[in-house]
Amino acid sequence: MPQTRGGTLGEGEREVRVHAVRLPSFVLAVESVFGAPDERLTIRHDAGASAAPYVAGTLLATRQVSGWIGVRRGLDTLLD
Repeated sequence: MPQTRGGTLGEGEREVRVHAVRLPSFVLAVESVFGAPDERLTIRHDAGASAAPYVAGTLLATRQVSGWIGVRRGLDTLLD
């Protein structure tokens, strides 16, 4: 039986339900659902069952961080 964990972010009209699933061999999936009356847009990304999708970005950040001055946020700042 999968374990679940959920929560609520925001307030009022901006309130968003967040839900997580823990399953064996299920490493990472992100799904965003946007909707309006009679329509829905779903964007989903599934990572593999290993850390391989993260290795290249981690190595890139590790190699670049020694040359940084100040604070940076996001991997996209390394790709410029």
